Amino acid sequence: MNIHEYQAKEIFARFGLPVPPGDVATTADQAVKLAEQYGLPVMVKAQVLTGGRGKAGGVKYCTSVADVAEHAEAILGMDIKGHTVGKVQITPALDIAEEYYVGMLIDRNTKRALLMASAEGGVEIEQVAKDNPDAIFKLAIDPRYGLLDHEALTMALKLTNGDIKKARQLALAMQKLYAAFMHADASLAEINPYVFTPAGEGYAIDAKMNLDDNAQFRHPDYEQLRDLDEENAAERQAREAGLSFVKLEGNVGCLVNGAGLAMATMDLVKYYGGKPANFLDIGGSSNPEKVVNALQIILTDPHVKVILFNIFGGITRCDDVANGIIAATESMDISVPIVVRLTGTNEEEARQLLTQTDLVAAETMDAAVQKAIELVS
Repeated sequence: MNIHEYQAKEIFARFGLPVPPGDVATTADQAVKLAEQYGLPVMVKAQVLTGGRGKAGGVKYCTSVADVAEHAEAILGMDIKGHTVGKVQITPALDIAEEYYVGMLIDRNTKRALLMASAEGGVEIEQVAKDNPDAIFKLAIDPRYGLLDHEALTMALKLTNGDIKKARQLALAMQKLYAAFMHADASLAEINPYVFTPAGEGYAIDAKMNLDDNAQFRHPDYEQLRDLDEENAAERQAREAGLSFVKLEGNVGCLVNGAGLAMATMDLVKYYGGKPANFLDIGGSSNPEKVVNALQIILTDPHVKVILFNIFGGITRCDDVANGIIAATESMDISVPIVVRLTGTNEEEARQLLTQTDLVAAETMDAAVQKAIELVS
């Protein structure tokens, strides 16, 4: 679950990170009142769950109330990479002398939290990694001990070229970010940038967090952070139906049982020249209602030109799955062709059932994918 900057800042502040004051407004009038409360100059910052706000004109420096009103009015309702701005954050503008990047993510290679930091803050870290990878310092953190004082200080000294006063502040910020990251069960936590003022005071003036949905049972209070207006409607519907779904950009709708098989199916679609429209794991159930829910979600995408079922019947019998698919499709008005590949227990019986319908049966995964791609054109 992605959350907004202002929400991430609230979490950071609870763990002692130096976050400037700020609040959100949904109208220009509210933005003006907040600016008057904090005192000028202020920043007006679009709150959307995507990057590139600054380049899109969604972050503005304001030295007057008129500036605040004008920029808030322009930013609210702005479209940034397909996201409509519904809120802006108003926060005091700071004099910035230096900018740093500090981030935490999960390193799949070491299976540990990974601290990443760079003296090139304020820009996209992906661009830094591409243009100057040596400018990024990394440390895989031992979960038995956490981020130790000497580890954080060593990295901070590298970033600040030995400035001990700034390094101590930066090292402490790293440790507090690690604490927030671990406590929240986050998959990503970033401060970009962490800044120093000309007086040498450090602040986390931007914040980003992605929370792991699989750990939400430990954080029921975080559910209120979910912005339903920002969520993809199909992904929200899938989550509520208990399905694993991720929308992609292709035209081959995929319904598969098992995450690994779903990934392999998408790979094969790409291999044969097609483009998967989604990742969708329907699990092992043959329940027609679950199939209906999955089909409804996929069919909300107007780009889908064919639907591909790829089902492995292990404990669940293939003929039961076939009956479930047939019952589901007969209850719906579906205008695109459907290819079904069932393998496993009672697969011959399942294919016999499918021959009595308009569904296209395939014996192998390769044949099913190739047929689906053929039916797109």
